[in-house]
Amino acid sequence: MTDDQPSILFYCTSWCPDCSQARGVLDRHRIKYQALDIDKDPEARKAVEQMNRGLRSVPTIVFPDGSILVEPSTYQLQQKLGLD
Repeated sequence: MTDDQPSILFYCTSWCPDCSQARGVLDRHRIKYQALDIDKDPEARKAVEQMNRGLRSVPTIVFPDGSILVEPSTYQLQQKLGLD
């Protein structure tokens, strides 16, 4: 992966309030990510279902170290990102 490519995968939907909240955290701190809408991308939907035992839980956020946060609170996301 090159420096200009996002290293965080952000699985989401357009209608999910938790997704909007998490996206806001990432955007405010100018953190690069690749948004994958599970309503529009069947492969993204399948990936989320595999990570979440068949559930379409969003946001599901996959980090470069392989760790995953599912439906994190703002605090949990900021803590994972090393933000105060």
